[in-house]
Amino acid sequence: MAPPAELRALALACLTEADPDAKVAAVTAMAAAWRAGACTLDTGANAAAAASAATSAAAANAAAQSPPAIPGRPARPALVHPRMLGQRSMATLEGRAMLIHALAHIEFNATNLALDALWRFPDMPPEYYADWLRVSAEEATHYAMLAAHLRQLGYAYGDFAAHDSLWEMVHKTRGDVLARMALVPRTLEARGLDAIPPLQAKLGQAGDAAAVAILDIILRDEIGHVEIGNRWYGHLCRQRGLEPYATYAALALQYKAPTPRGPFNLEARRQAGFTDAELAALTAD
Repeated sequence: MAPPAELRALALACLTEADPDAKVAAVTAMAAAWRAGACTLDTGANAAAAASAATSAAAANAAAQSPPAIPGRPARPALVHPRMLGQRSMATLEGRAMLIHALAHIEFNATNLALDALWRFPDMPPEYYADWLRVSAEEATHYAMLAAHLRQLGYAYGDFAAHDSLWEMVHKTRGDVLARMALVPRTLEARGLDAIPPLQAKLGQAGDAAAVAILDIILRDEIGHVEIGNRWYGHLCRQRGLEPYATYAALALQYKAPTPRGPFNLEARRQAGFTDAELAALTAD
């Protein structure tokens, strides 16, 4: 009988999967296996190294090629600078499709970032890995819902160009879990809490009630995802004896994180664990 699969090795296998539908299926299966008690968890650094070596060896045995890329993603969409992305009127079908495509791309990238947070960082409490497993499964579901809606509009993921800003910060913070928690979930993903209500208003005005309902689910889940980032950021600051506010400012400067700009969804941010002092500082800037 084969030994039980190890969770972080499974996460790396999901992360390197390039086909979006296959990635969603693999993440869903991983989460189900964890719930069923069919996975072990090795929190040590050796687990990440072993998983990486196994993935590379499997690829080399399958074909004489380079190890799988991190993250695995399809050849399309083309990735361009954000300023190069086109815009269309929300009054047109193509305009709505471009917006849904952009949201699907965000959720696909968010699935990868959750898998990377789960696989990459050793020596965290078991609850950390369970949290990021939950995030990966929910982000995969978000992507699947948006991709299905995009198909109903007559388009597919990859039909429009996209940008890579979210993954760029994931890559920059790959060496420090503290920086990752500070600058990805509680900075970049938190911007989604602010952006979703205005997007829902636009889609509602365009008559796309189905997209509005999908964004209701995404906003609910994203509050929880940002809360996870806030909670583990606080844990790591306490563990390292760091003052959270000053540390965040230093990390944002070091990694050139974007400055949050309003209007802010203060209630959603409050639910996600931002303190009153942080919210006051946001609105004072």
